Amino acid sequence: MTYEVGDSVDVHALHRMPVEGPEGELHGHDYRVEVAIARDELDERGMVVDLEQLDTELKAVRAELDGRDLELLRPAEAEAVTVEVLARWVWDRLAPLVLASGAGELSVRVYETPVAFGGYRASVS
Repeated sequence: MTYEVGDSVDVHALHRMPVEGPEGELHGHDYRVEVAIARDELDERGMVVDLEQLDTELKAVRAELDGRDLELLRPAEAEAVTVEVLARWVWDRLAPLVLASGAGELSVRVYETPVAFGGYRASVS
């Protein structure tokens, strides 16, 4: 048995891909960032994690990304900030909250279109 809670925010950010044509130029995307936190047993308050804290942290992530060139957070080993790379960056940013809550797993999905996404999911232990 696993319990789960989640939240999401919309972000407009800029990126470029290492290809010829329009995708190779700096361009904007409207991303939707969705996160889910899971744990096997609820905490003493009957929660997976405090949704208010999660909302605050996710809004801080949005503030860091909104209107920015994602190249600024590209890891050295990545050719570009893809939705998968962005999902990992968000995961890293939210993992301390999840770890402090005692929850076990954090999942992040970043939607580049209403239906297409990339994600990152891992245990935070």
